[in-house]
Amino acid sequence: MSRWSDRGQVEPLAALVAVFAVCAALSTYAGVLDGAVPTPDRNVASPTVDRVERRIADAGVVDPDRIADGLRAGPDGYGLNLTLRAAGETWSAGPTPPPSADAAAATVSVRIGSGRVRPGRLRAEVWR
Repeated sequence: MSRWSDRGQVEPLAALVAVFAVCAALSTYAGVLDGAVPTPDRNVASPTVDRVERRIADAGVVDPDRIADGLRAGPDGYGLNLTLRAAGETWSAGPTPPPSADAAAATVSVRIGSGRVRPGRLRAEVWR
């Protein structure tokens, strides 16, 4: 009986392909995990302004009278201030934000009156 047997041996190319597959899977997993874990430096204002717009808009047109309803679209555990400006008027809801608050804005269509829609700016300031 020889000292070396054919059992348990793998071709070198097949072993390299298996190692590559395992490394690729680990890299993909680490990349997805890194993107899914929230970090303290993440700006939460951008997604918040989008959620607020969807909450207070009807058929894509923001109603200034519903701006206070947008406060419920804020992230849990955060403070939120909303400001809507259009046609020289300003509407706001929420407490006064600190200087360190993250801010984001979106251009929206605003219902000024019955049948009157003007471009406006919705701004969300979020802080912890």
